[in-house]
Amino acid sequence: MIFPIGTDNRLSRPPLMNYILIGLNFLVFIYTYHPRMVHTHGGVYQEVLREQAQPFKLYPHQQHFPTVQRPEVYQFVTYAFLHASWMHIIGNMLFLYIFGNNVNDRLGHLGYLLLYLGGAVFSGLGHAMFYNSPVLGASGAVAAVTGAYMVLFPMTSVHVFYWFFFVGVTHIPALYFILFKLILWDNMLPVVVKIPDSIAYGAHLAGYGFGIVIPLAMLALKWLPHSHFDMWAMIARWRRRREYRQVVQGGFQPFEYNPQTRSQGPGVVDVKISDDQPLSPQAKQIMQLRSDIAAAYRSSDMEGATDKYLELIQIDPQQVLSQQQQLDVVNKLMEKGRHEEAALGYEAFLSHYSKSYPLVEQVELMLGLIYSRYLHRKEPAKKYLQAALEKLSEPNQKQMCADELNRLQAEG
Repeated sequence: MIFPIGTDNRLSRPPLMNYILIGLNFLVFIYTYHPRMVHTHGGVYQEVLREQAQPFKLYPHQQHFPTVQRPEVYQFVTYAFLHASWMHIIGNMLFLYIFGNNVNDRLGHLGYLLLYLGGAVFSGLGHAMFYNSPVLGASGAVAAVTGAYMVLFPMTSVHVFYWFFFVGVTHIPALYFILFKLILWDNMLPVVVKIPDSIAYGAHLAGYGFGIVIPLAMLALKWLPHSHFDMWAMIARWRRRREYRQVVQGGFQPFEYNPQTRSQGPGVVDVKISDDQPLSPQAKQIMQLRSDIAAAYRSSDMEGATDKYLELIQIDPQQVLSQQQQLDVVNKLMEKGRHEEAALGYEAFLSHYSKSYPLVEQVELMLGLIYSRYLHRKEPAKKYLQAALEKLSEPNQKQMCADELNRLQAEG
């Protein structure tokens, strides 16, 4: 047995809409749940809902409820607030509490409500397309919320309780737990091997699909502010790594100075220099310094790499290292209190890597703070702080950036 009991994702505000939905589900359950045995000409069966609640289940075909035309439009929402047992509703609401709080926090109350209801409708459609049996329960809507959590917070840890031969708690990244355990193992595998069950797998899978596609589309269209840890950012990083591998396979060596080429940007090489053209003393010195920096970096000697970088920009201020080297070296300069050189290094980093680096606003924020607090240069400070403010998503950083901008504007 394995099930989630929490996550390590903090909230920036109370998820009121999620609490309302959980409370509403319990209220409807208490009002409609009435298990009893019903005698018919065909035999005896157990009914779990009061008679008044029967029309609010989702009936894909008319023969299940011949007195009313089916399915009715409202049933694609109302079925998601009905449950068949205490275990049914407790399980659904546990998942909604664990994964829904952070999704509510990220999407806002209205956005979260629309995701939940949209997930219910889409899950109902998914069930009606492949099954004839009536369906009830919030599982499809909860699956949509869980899928959205995987997109928005893929690498946060899910705290998972397990009970096999041993009992304990472990921590699994949300991407792997939701994708492999909840989607593939719990829902796709039973469909593939055709395990007979009363679980609405079609509704679950349709809900997961809705919950994954909608947030991804919102991130791609920039309707939802980007986070550096969401699935869209992961896809962007994967694409950049693939492009990097292709460039390296083509012969470009980003960690070394190559006197045979002149580069217009990261990974873009244009003008070839003839093999028999002699190197100038300056080019030889630059090549040696870049080689020394790379060697120091590989051996984790950041002091040595930083010293060599200072020598390098003394010879040619336009020199820029590979993306991670440049950032690590400049961060070291900042740590050592070399604020002027750090500012120049961050400027060079942004000029070369602003379009490819996923955390560019962090660099802009740092650069703005350096100009504001250490170099007392208000105009570039305002420029970079304003640029960072438009992209920052972490509330504390955004507030710090806004406070610094307000202070500069108050000082004139």
